Amino acid sequence: MALRFTRRHGRVGAPPGTLRAPERRVDELSISVIRYGPDGCEESTAEAAADLAPLVPKLGRTPYPVTWIDIVGLHDLAVLEELARLFALHTLALEDVLNTGQRPKMEDYEGTLFIVLRHFHHPPAEEDEIEELVPEQISMFVRPGLVITLQEVPGDAFEPVRERIRRGGNRLRNRGSDYLAYALVDALVDSYFPILERLGEHIESLEEELIADPTPETLDRIYRLRRDLLLLRRAAWPTREMINSLLRDDNPLITDETRLYLRDCYDHAVEALEIVETYRELGAGMLDVYLSSVSQKMNEVMKVLTIIATIFIPLTFVAGIYGMNFAYMPELQYRLGYPVALGAMAAIALALVVYFRRKGWM
Repeated sequence: MALRFTRRHGRVGAPPGTLRAPERRVDELSISVIRYGPDGCEESTAEAAADLAPLVPKLGRTPYPVTWIDIVGLHDLAVLEELARLFALHTLALEDVLNTGQRPKMEDYEGTLFIVLRHFHHPPAEEDEIEELVPEQISMFVRPGLVITLQEVPGDAFEPVRERIRRGGNRLRNRGSDYLAYALVDALVDSYFPILERLGEHIESLEEELIADPTPETLDRIYRLRRDLLLLRRAAWPTREMINSLLRDDNPLITDETRLYLRDCYDHAVEALEIVETYRELGAGMLDVYLSSVSQKMNEVMKVLTIIATIFIPLTFVAGIYGMNFAYMPELQYRLGYPVALGAMAAIALALVVYFRRKGWM
């Protein structure tokens, strides 16, 4: 099962800005660079953070005024420290990058916008199973002409943005780093919807199963669904507030044109959060339905057992009467006493069955 509640790696009482590498989640750290502008784009990779030093004097200059550095893997502390030195990243922000349990947020560090987002990987599952969501923190630094993203594992939601950069002839290639940051945030928010769609399909199948034949496996699936929805809510709620801060705060890094598009991104975040809240209410309702269904099945079983016991009570009484070993019992000498007793017992049982049917108890 995936780790749902991220452990904090910071030592209790450590000074602010203390850096400690998180758990290793990739074999090798990778660094990719995309530089682009209206006239074209250039892609490259770097073996180490020191290889990025030649980019520093080129930031914001033609022919590629925007540079996007994407780093996958946070376990190599030396690489991240060198990155912070080259691009003057604040130590507190770098500490938040390494402590991967951060909630989505936005902070301004001396002209550098620091954004934290949550991404979810959902490995394929069986047709009747719910995939376990694997959370990941994605950190982003934004300044004029530069965007740096840091991820824990490969397989992000940014590939459509990369394709738009490569194609050219679009708004992204003609805007600055603030628009690139918007595009990346929007791609992450939109990545929630396929997950929510899959969860919605499982909710429908669970509702059908609850009505037809709920089993203990059904309860397990309901609890897993509710845990996944809780994870999504913990990400969607602060993400909405973070985008609202980008819209509301008068930050010189975000242009008025980009704020127009952030409104649409904010609407997507609100929609995702509303879907999550709706699904959470449905999940809570399904738990109540399951408990009611189990209770109803138990009541039906108890009803059948009670009817059987009620039918056999008078039969047991008759058998008990004639099972007494008294010497002077007139019926003991009667030749047809045995079949008559059995017939009387059968008649009593039949009469009780007819009575129960007329009452609607059977």
